[in-house]
Amino acid sequence: MPYIDQDARHRLDGGEAPANAGELNYAVTRLVDAYLARAAEVSGRVRYAHLNEAVGVLECAKLELYRRVVAPYEDEKIAESGDVYTVG
Repeated sequence: MPYIDQDARHRLDGGEAPANAGELNYAVTRLVDAYLARAAEVSGRVRYAHLNEAVGVLECAKLELYRRVVAPYEDEKIAESGDVYTVG
């Protein structure tokens, strides 16, 4: 959840890198909120297209993280510990 204490918010808003999942969630939430606020400012209100764009960006960022970082990590662990799947 992005609901971290005020000291942590101040640190992150000042440019410090997130130190845990809650702080990361807060930082991402602030970026999305700023995008939506700017989109509303330009178009007069938040529109479905803006919300859809934000969700799409988050999904693509998630998929790219998985493709570039998580999958190679999992492949290393399979090589180290052995596979659990018998199919594929």
